[in-house]
Amino acid sequence: MAVISVAKLSELEGAKRLDAEYYRPEYSYLLANLYRTGALPVKIVAVPVKRKFRPLEGEYFDYIEIAEVDLSTGEFNASKIIGEEAPNRAQWVVKRDDILISTVRPIRNAVVWVRDEKENLVCSSGFAVIHPTSVSSEYLFIYFKTEYIAKLLDRYTTATEYPAVTWKDILNIPVFLGNKELRSEITEDVNKAFTLLEESQISFSQAEDLLLEELRLKNFKPKYELSYVTKLSQAFNAHRIDAEYFQPVYDKLLKYLVNNFETIPLKRLIFGFQKGIEVGSENYEEDGIPFIRVSNLSVHGFVKKDQKYIDEDLYKTLKETYEPKVGDLLLTKDATPGIAFIVKEPVEGIIASGILKLKLDEEKIDKEYLALFINSIVGKLQIERDSGGSVIAHCRPEQIKHLLVPLLPIETQQQIASLVQQSHEARRRAKELLEEAKRRVEEAIESEIKQPSY
Repeated sequence: MAVISVAKLSELEGAKRLDAEYYRPEYSYLLANLYRTGALPVKIVAVPVKRKFRPLEGEYFDYIEIAEVDLSTGEFNASKIIGEEAPNRAQWVVKRDDILISTVRPIRNAVVWVRDEKENLVCSSGFAVIHPTSVSSEYLFIYFKTEYIAKLLDRYTTATEYPAVTWKDILNIPVFLGNKELRSEITEDVNKAFTLLEESQISFSQAEDLLLEELRLKNFKPKYELSYVTKLSQAFNAHRIDAEYFQPVYDKLLKYLVNNFETIPLKRLIFGFQKGIEVGSENYEEDGIPFIRVSNLSVHGFVKKDQKYIDEDLYKTLKETYEPKVGDLLLTKDATPGIAFIVKEPVEGIIASGILKLKLDEEKIDKEYLALFINSIVGKLQIERDSGGSVIAHCRPEQIKHLLVPLLPIETQQQIASLVQQSHEARRRAKELLEEAKRRVEEAIESEIKQPSY
C-alpha cells in the first residue's frame, strides 16, 4: 500500500532536501518522539574530534579502515603503515574513548569504541569521530548500533553515487538518555563484554604460544633470501616457474617438520571437501540469508563485514551442498588464503567459492588443534608458498590437500584445543552481552514510543 505524506514548504527549505524519502512519516514520528523523551543531540553530549593526521616520513602508525571493523563487536584490524606510504583516506588521529562512526552507507553500523590509549592510531576519512562529554563512551557506542539510529542515518543519506551522511548529520542525531540506572547498566555490560573479548584474545594467544613451543618454533621468524638457485627438474616437478615458490625458507621449514615430528598430509585427515559457490552480485539482497564470503570469516569465526545476502528461494536451492554444518572446517583459499575455523553452532548461510568446507576424520586429529595449526605461521607459510595470482591471491584445493601437518601427542592437541575453546566461549558470551545491551536500549526507546500504523 502506498504511503503518502505532506511536508510544508518551510520544512523543505529548512532541511534543504527535496527527496520524498527524507519526509517519510516514520522518520518524523521517530524524531518527534525521541525529543519528547528528553533526547539531546549528539553535539550536546559529545564533541566532534578532528585531530588532523600529518604523516611523518619513517614513522609507523596504525590505520583503521571501515572495511576492517567487525560489525558485531566493533573490533578492528589496524594496518601498520609507514608515514610516506599513508593512504589519502588516513585523516583523523583517534584517542582513548573516542567513538568512530561510519558515514558510508554500505557499512552503516561500523561503530568503534577506542577503549585503550594507543600511540599513532589513525582512522579513515570515512569515519566521523566524536568524544562523549556527558554520557559514557560505552552507552554511546551501543546507542549508535541500534536499529533506530540506522533508520535516522538512512534518512540523512544523500542519494549520490557514493551514499553517505555528513558530520553535521551525525552531530544532530538525538541521543535517547532514558534513566541513569539504564545507562549505568549498559555501561557495565559493554565493559564486561570487552573484558571478555580481551580474555578471548589472551586464551587464543596462549594456544598459539603452546603450539609453537611444542614445535620448538616459539621464536621462529622466516628469513627470506634475496637470491637462490633451484634445479630445472624441481620446477618441472612442482609445475611452477615463479621464483617465490622456491624460496629456501619453505623447504627448510618442511624438512624441519619431517625430521622432528610425525607428519601427515591434510588429505589423509579429511573425508572430503566442498568448494563454495558464486551466486553473482545480481542476486545480492539488502536483507535475507547471509552469503558468507572470505571477508566474513576470521580465525575467531564469522564476522559481519560488508555482509551480503541472498533471498530465501536461492538459499533453499543451495543449502544442502553449500551450507556449513557443525564440526566442518572452513578454510579460505582466495584473497586471504589460510584462514581456518571450526563451525561450532548451526549456521544459516551459503559459503562463497573462496571458501572450502572440509569434513574431518576426528579419530586421527583434534579438529581445533588442526585449525589452529593452519592459522599459525607454520601453516600459513605452507599456504603462502602454494598461493598464486597476480592480483588476488588464491590457492588451488589440490595444493591445500598436501599441507603438511605435525601430529603432536593427543594430550598436547587437547590442551591446545581447550585453550581455543575457552577463547571462543568468551567471545560468544561477549557477543551475547553486546546484543543484549543493544536490545535493552531499543526496548527502552520502544516503551516510550508507540509505533504508528500506516
